[in-house]
Amino acid sequence: MPQARTGHQILLLQGAQAFFPALVRAIERSAHEVRMETYIFSVEAAGESVAIALEQAARRGVAVYLVMDGVGTPRIPAQWASRFDASGVKWRIFSPLGRFGLFIPSRWRRLHRKLCVVDGTVAFCGGINVLDDWYDPNYGTLKAPRFDFAVQVTGPLVQAVHEATAQFWWRSQAASTMRQSDFPAAWLALQEAVKLKLQARSDAEMPRDAGTWARETVGENTNADLVLRDNLRNRSRIERAYRKAIGAARTEIIIANAYFVPGRKLRKGLMHAAQRGVRVRLLLQGRYEYFMQYHAARSVYGALLAAGVEIHEYSVSFLHAKVAVIDSHWATVGSSNLDPLSLLLAREANVVVDDAAFAQNLRSRLEDAMDQDGVRVDPAAYANRPWRQRFLDRVALGVMRVLLFLNGKRY
Repeated sequence: MPQARTGHQILLLQGAQAFFPALVRAIERSAHEVRMETYIFSVEAAGESVAIALEQAARRGVAVYLVMDGVGTPRIPAQWASRFDASGVKWRIFSPLGRFGLFIPSRWRRLHRKLCVVDGTVAFCGGINVLDDWYDPNYGTLKAPRFDFAVQVTGPLVQAVHEATAQFWWRSQAASTMRQSDFPAAWLALQEAVKLKLQARSDAEMPRDAGTWARETVGENTNADLVLRDNLRNRSRIERAYRKAIGAARTEIIIANAYFVPGRKLRKGLMHAAQRGVRVRLLLQGRYEYFMQYHAARSVYGALLAAGVEIHEYSVSFLHAKVAVIDSHWATVGSSNLDPLSLLLAREANVVVDDAAFAQNLRSRLEDAMDQDGVRVDPAAYANRPWRQRFLDRVALGVMRVLLFLNGKRY
């Protein structure tokens, strides 16, 4: 397991309405390089501001690398493909589905992480796609904004984000090229290149607020680290980080998760925590989005409720957050759901933070969401839910397990 490193400045960003301006501002300041990965890249409404920022950065000579997932983003509009090509944005759609789509089990291994690193100076990580808060590709305009989080980070873990995104880009190019790459040397070269470019800029060319990251961020010496999940070396690091923190909890666990179908070890960890007196609260998706996730999640409610876990369902809009706060000092913000797709198949990235001020900030936002927009699940009402819903819940979980078995996984 990673050890949280000190020396970070971290800003919590709630929703695209906070994330996009911070991301665009960082890209506009870029001098040498922008690397970005996302599951969904939509140029609808507010998402267009990110596309424009990437295009303009490439036009002024910044190396821009953009990777989108082939399920989340099967294609981008032809107009924007042409604009990216003309400006010099290097973009790629990871693992397009092709004619057989998801019938090929290996294609269930998706790029689900949301990362961006600018000039090796500032990084972003979270659950927020490049997608307008008030728009959903399947449901159209929303009545309330999507509930989600990201973080803006400066400090040592920026190098880890840069290495992860650079490795993934070169791995998708050619494995032999990636093996020959010296990433520590590339990191030092990036630092020197950024320094020289900034020195070469005149005062008139510099953004008015350049160099003010520290004044915008919360905390000057925060403990944090990047935790990745992939199908190579990091197969279980995110789940183990959750289980370790849950096992050490003494007073409180709050988890907000969009697609919640935890495996046996995670479920037992939450149940044992509740049984030893820890207050465990879950904020989960209450609005129907997809059959599998909606019904499979409800099939695991019973044992959790019986152990004393509180479950609150968020239904005013889509809950897309993947965050947690434990004992008011440990927190995580990232892309990983607590379901088999995230924990067994997808590439994911979470930032883990050990800092009381940051954790309490996130905790207050989650409590507000539970109190104002959540509905607590009543154990008696759940036990007496209609037979049709029980049947669908069991079918969804059964189908999920069969599909995982076809991919060589047990959950």
